[in-house]
Amino acid sequence: MDTDTSAATKKQVSATIYPVLFALSFSHLLNDTIQSLIPAIYPIVKDSFQLSFSQIGIITLIFQLSSSLLQPLVGVVTDSKPYPYALPVGMGFSLTGLVMMAFAPSYHWILVAVAFVGAGSSVFHPEASRMAYVASGGRRGFAQSLFQVGGNAGSAIGPLLAAMLIAPYGQFNVIWFSFAALAAIVILYRIGKWYKPKSIRNYILRKHKIKEVAQQSLPRGTVISSIVVLLVLIFSKYFYMASLTSYYTFYLMDKFDVSVQHSQLYLFVFLFAVAAGTMIGGPVGDRIGRKYVIWISILGASPFTLALPYANLFWTVILSFVIGVIIASAFSAILVYAQELLPGNVGMVSGLFFGFAFGMGGIGSAVLGKLADSQGIDYVYHVCAFLPLIGIVAAFLPNLRKRSG
Repeated sequence: MDTDTSAATKKQVSATIYPVLFALSFSHLLNDTIQSLIPAIYPIVKDSFQLSFSQIGIITLIFQLSSSLLQPLVGVVTDSKPYPYALPVGMGFSLTGLVMMAFAPSYHWILVAVAFVGAGSSVFHPEASRMAYVASGGRRGFAQSLFQVGGNAGSAIGPLLAAMLIAPYGQFNVIWFSFAALAAIVILYRIGKWYKPKSIRNYILRKHKIKEVAQQSLPRGTVISSIVVLLVLIFSKYFYMASLTSYYTFYLMDKFDVSVQHSQLYLFVFLFAVAAGTMIGGPVGDRIGRKYVIWISILGASPFTLALPYANLFWTVILSFVIGVIIASAFSAILVYAQELLPGNVGMVSGLFFGFAFGMGGIGSAVLGKLADSQGIDYVYHVCAFLPLIGIVAAFLPNLRKRSG
């Protein structure tokens, strides 16, 4: 490679490719808007099919397991060989699940429909996260936050759109969201054309892998124990998040006697806070260190989660907003921290952590649904209030003093 070509290549390696990052973030918004319809229609299907809280929890469990079990496998496969057009194919599964959900005549068909949506998600997250890594230009925290904030924004507007389009008119109106899936397929196809494994893309991946392996000096035992700590933190975060994403509307309706539509609006406030917190965590981690962001975002939420079960409606909404901002700032920092622990395994790490997060959310929803049936929905929030205290284990994480870019 001559000097001019080498300089041009290095410039491309170091440059953050914003159009790709924004396209990935918008695709994530569409993907997670579709996903967020599942908990948003729980009050409707609960009445339509006479479901218990345990059955509602099983819907979430099926969705989360189908969207989590395949993710590490997808990551491992694409670490060795990229599949640029896997993303639009995966979105095709989500489209199929949406259509099935709109026409589902029974509870069992709802389970099949959410499994299809989950399968599409299991393809999307690890491979799209890898593309964000490649396009980051070294600003990994920023790139992951921008990618994640699209998903969180989709999770926030999904219930709002559901309140306007589905709650007043019924389950069939889920079909209108198939246009979001079709738009995502078009965008992801164009991103796939950019991502085709040309020499520059391969060069970028090789350069990052060689550079990071050279920088990696932590002993194997420290890496393994750090990954375990991160997974414990994911458990804490997503078990608590399951209590809000799956049961917050029921909690508000039961404790404060609000309507379904108003409860959806309050859920939107919480999910909007999650989106804001996600955008904060990555760039702050790039600057001050990811360990500190992880520590603050998990343990720092505990005073507010402990106060939530005792608050009136006004303060419940305020506290849920604060909790959403703080606790959501963790995931981007956790994911990039894990990628730095295991350099050269971006897809595997992304698949493992997205998959584990979704799995914990699903198991948490099923467990908490059973608890709500036996002890009442209010009891769930008294128990879950203590989960963020687990964030104290972040003290066992080593400091990784790598500079982005």
